[in-house]
Amino acid sequence: LFFIDIKDVKESDTMRNFKFRHTLFKHRSPTHRTFDYVLVAHKVEDDSDQRAQRQRAFIQQLQKKNMTVTEIAHDDKVFFGIRAPLETFQDYQYLLKVSDSCNWCGDVKGAVNQATRIRIVNFILHHTFINTGENFEELLKKDVFETMFCLHERKKQKHLQEKWARWSGLFVGQPVSEVKSYFGEKVALYYLWLGWYTKLLVPAAALGVVVFLYGLAFFNTNPLIKEVCNSSVIMCPRCDKRCTVWQLSDTCTYAKVSHLFDNEGTVAFAMFMAIWATLFLELWKRHRAGHVCQWKVYDWCEEEEELILDIVNDPNCKPKQFRHSYLRSTLVLIMVTLIMSLIIGLAHALVVFRVVAAPLLSEGSWEFIRDHANTVAVMLGAVLHYVTIQLMTRVNRWVSLKLCEIEKLNSFAATERSFTVKMFTFQFFTLFSSLFYVAFFLGRINGHPGDYVRIAGWRLEECHPSGCLTDLFIQMAIIMLLKQTLNNIVEFTGPWLTSCLSRNTVKKLQRKCGHCYRKACRDEQGRVEPCDICKLRDWLRNYHLANTDAFSLFNEFLEMVVQFSFTTIFVAAFPLAPLLALINNIFEIRLDAIKMVRLERRLVPRKTNDIGVWTKVLEAIGVLAVIANGLVIGVSSDFIPRLVYRYRYGSCASGSTQTHCMQGYINDTLSMAFVSHLAVAKDFLPLQMVTVDGVNVTQCSYRDYRSNEDYTLTSKFWLVLAVRFAFVILFEHVVVVCKFIAAWFVPNNPIHVKNDRLHDKLSRLKEELR
Repeated sequence: LFFIDIKDVKESDTMRNFKFRHTLFKHRSPTHRTFDYVLVAHKVEDDSDQRAQRQRAFIQQLQKKNMTVTEIAHDDKVFFGIRAPLETFQDYQYLLKVSDSCNWCGDVKGAVNQATRIRIVNFILHHTFINTGENFEELLKKDVFETMFCLHERKKQKHLQEKWARWSGLFVGQPVSEVKSYFGEKVALYYLWLGWYTKLLVPAAALGVVVFLYGLAFFNTNPLIKEVCNSSVIMCPRCDKRCTVWQLSDTCTYAKVSHLFDNEGTVAFAMFMAIWATLFLELWKRHRAGHVCQWKVYDWCEEEEELILDIVNDPNCKPKQFRHSYLRSTLVLIMVTLIMSLIIGLAHALVVFRVVAAPLLSEGSWEFIRDHANTVAVMLGAVLHYVTIQLMTRVNRWVSLKLCEIEKLNSFAATERSFTVKMFTFQFFTLFSSLFYVAFFLGRINGHPGDYVRIAGWRLEECHPSGCLTDLFIQMAIIMLLKQTLNNIVEFTGPWLTSCLSRNTVKKLQRKCGHCYRKACRDEQGRVEPCDICKLRDWLRNYHLANTDAFSLFNEFLEMVVQFSFTTIFVAAFPLAPLLALINNIFEIRLDAIKMVRLERRLVPRKTNDIGVWTKVLEAIGVLAVIANGLVIGVSSDFIPRLVYRYRYGSCASGSTQTHCMQGYINDTLSMAFVSHLAVAKDFLPLQMVTVDGVNVTQCSYRDYRSNEDYTLTSKFWLVLAVRFAFVILFEHVVVVCKFIAAWFVPNNPIHVKNDRLHDKLSRLKEELR
């Protein structure tokens, strides 16, 4: 009774496979009008030429895979239109159905859309080898082929232009599902993430403006600013030999600007931004889950799809084995260490530039520059830092690619993850190494009169008596504005100029093509094979667009994640950073959309269910933001010294109500240096101790907590230092606990997503039994 014939089971399985294949055949569309890919090569008249032979060999390999190749010559170019057979997509769909992770996808049945066709054919082209063992990438390098590209679909492209890729739609929602159908899930998730990030920046930007306005409200009435502006204190020279003593009141404007970004509201705002970063990521995970569930790619695995494509391309293929080599890992580690040392060395070079520039500017012929030598040196250092960033970006990319080649990972997805981590790490240190110096070392390692620290004979720069935070603000503001503004200009004008310059060329070439009078060729809804004239016109239109590659989308992600770093890590020094990011992103979404839809060749649509390793990078940035902001408030800003003075040394600490609690704070943070001391006399020449009015002084003030007799650190310094460390520890623990609570409170997956997946699995299992 319980005997089952194995033959019946095999026949049953065969029938089910037949039913599935039959369903595919039933949904088969008519003759496909457009081509999946176009290859372009220079026309070679001599058949014995090595390039011509390699061209023919590659085309023959494609034809062996049942690819239809249409060759059209035009001027000095040869265009090869590539169209894959229906059986290739049937195999792909069948393998999706029987796979472990990709079987929930909606592509397992029905007609294959153009985005999927392009992705499959792109993989086949890159994994086709001629008899010499060369693939398409190597043939491109040897000028056998000039380029390759997939075609824009005119009707869908026009629809996206009208609905999305236009400047008039700045405040209109994005058709993410339509973007997904045209550019693939990877591009759609980028715009989904960017839109969500921009939306969540609104409350952060609003609160940042409130903090800025809070500082602006006390711009003229703050007692600390009044103390600086009305002070008669003589300050010690800023540099050796050339600089002279100066009045503290000369920096009244600087003190006012410092208070805008170094006030009590900054602490609350830094805590808010640390928690905001966590909430943003948790809410993004929920937002993403809803869309990838709707797109049927929740469980999608890129590595598994790559295995499927390997089989579709070559049924006799062998899997790429996982490999590990301690020698290669050691080599990668050494190379990473060397490039990091180079980046840190460049940061030191910028420090030396600032140290040398300040005294040279202080003796210049322009009075304004001479009076604000330190500030101008900071600004010039920031501009030079930006130039360094642009140069190192190219170096970092080349090194990251070479390191990935050394690692020899077994899949494209793994290589992409490895490249992303390396490239972002290098870029992060390139961007933030100088900022870390300004935030945590500037003015703290420069020594004091009689014992100054020098680099190559030049004195290290000092902080302003009002604090060091303004230097960090200036550095951040210049880099952020330059990076966002210039990058967007270059990013858009490059493809735009290419499009404008090639427009006339395209028209001339199209006139040479002739004119088609077939009505069927102009039928956008039909599936009629177009004539050669129409094919060539369409290919030329796509050929003259700006080129795209695997880095096109990576560059967009990198730009936005770096901006996220600026917005969160040192936001305590620059509360307006979220506002600048918000304004930039509003334009960035449309700029990228216009560029992708109208000015560039079509990106290869890639299927995925997440933004990949960028999620881990964003989480790491969120943790680093807590540490950095705690240190900026506790160490870099004057929040703690002011707090200690108010409750320990100020008038309010002794119960007096006659004066403001912070009255006398500036003088309390200054120490005196006397020329009668031998070490001080060596640092300051007699000419340097002469005021602008020609008065000789025998003493001057400098910012530090030191004894006026032996220049040792006072008890105030140690008390302030202890409170600084206590605040940093307390701040970080409180914020980390709040982050954990926020992450726990907001689940990654909405309930409706879980229920939808449950019902979908049940319905698919029931369908299998029918």
